[in-house]
Amino acid sequence: MKIVSGLGCVDDYIRLVKAGADEFFCGYVPYEWNQKYGVLSPLNRREVLYVNVQIGCMSEMEILHKMVEKYQVPVKITFNSLYYLEEQYEMIAQIIRQLMEIGFDTFIIADLALIQYLREKKIKCFIHLSGETAELNRLATDVFNEFDIKRYIFHRKNTIKDMTACIDYNQEKHLEYEAFILNERCHFTGAFCNSLHCDELPHLCKVPYQMARIEKGTSKFQEVEWKFREHGLMMQDVITQDFSDEMNENIEYTQEEEESQITTGSTGCGLCALMQLKKAGVTHLKLVGRGNHVDSIEQDILQLRKALNLLDQEQEETAFQERMQRELFQGSCSHTCYYYESNPQTC
Repeated sequence: MKIVSGLGCVDDYIRLVKAGADEFFCGYVPYEWNQKYGVLSPLNRREVLYVNVQIGCMSEMEILHKMVEKYQVPVKITFNSLYYLEEQYEMIAQIIRQLMEIGFDTFIIADLALIQYLREKKIKCFIHLSGETAELNRLATDVFNEFDIKRYIFHRKNTIKDMTACIDYNQEKHLEYEAFILNERCHFTGAFCNSLHCDELPHLCKVPYQMARIEKGTSKFQEVEWKFREHGLMMQDVITQDFSDEMNENIEYTQEEEESQITTGSTGCGLCALMQLKKAGVTHLKLVGRGNHVDSIEQDILQLRKALNLLDQEQEETAFQERMQRELFQGSCSHTCYYYESNPQTC
């Protein structure tokens, strides 16, 4: 299995290659797009301008491709918004043509209409189906296979059982499959997330919360209903969020505070499931990192590489998990597992 890491800045490429990344994905948003559509109509669901999340000019992409030619670690470009305006398709197609002219040939796309548009325009690029796409199952792959998809990226809520079923169903097609492995274990499936990932507001998935079912008429319901009204919000008959005392506090996040709290898998981890993912037929492991500090991304790559080395050395799943937790987590994991069913004794 290969490590696929997010890349938010051209300057980080060589450092992350040396750390052990096998492949990168990055966002490219040219000035012309921002000038016309701004951040409210993003190319790749990252409405961010002021941190290292996007590459913003073609000259940087040219530099990046020169580095790809030297180090032979490929970069895929994300166009994974859920949908685009009809008028935007030709502009996106032109951006893709420009990127192909300098050597990039693979694009991560979530919008089926955009995929169809590119195929109708005879743009001969490779397409990876984005993890931001909605439900992915065997019947869905029948539809997408008509558009010559090279790789399926499973979304955050696909279980290993789901992945195995899809992979087995398409075994004769020799496709690639990618699964989330570290960071950003969001409670949303990408296609059903209504948050803006922008500079001005904290992402909705980072707002403190605790999942619970609260029935109407109980004292707990009344307590939470009062908190909702205090903040000018309306209650539903059944809600699934229990606000902590932090809801009434003004919380300010700084980059230094976030970095000091970062540990491997602290915001999402699937390392204990590596053996099951390998047996299922997953070929690539998605390490989410665009916008993270380069030190954190580098550490995640190094830790994931160690875990894969341990996987090669162990034949039995329990022995692998115990050794990995002992050597990578010093005996205790983050308890933010992507795949609960894969390792219930530790999650």
